[in-house]
Amino acid sequence: MSTKDTGKVTPLRPKRACPECGKPSARDTYPFCSLRCKEVDLNRWLSGRYVIPVRDDEEDDDKPE
Repeated sequence: MSTKDTGKVTPLRPKRACPECGKPSARDTYPFCSLRCKEVDLNRWLSGRYVIPVRDDEEDDDKPE
C-alpha cells in the first residue's frame, strides 16, 4: 500500500520541542511553538545575550608575529 491508499501523510520534518518553552513546535514558526517564542529568541540574539565564547589561545592565532 502507498501513502495515497492509506490517507496518511508523512511530515516533512519531525515535531520537536520548542527551545523556549518546551511545547510541541508549530509548522509556521518551526522550531518554535508560537510567534511569541520565536520573537523572544530573536530578541536574545539581537541584544547580545547569546554569545559564542572565544578561548585566549584562539585570539593569539590572528596576530602576526
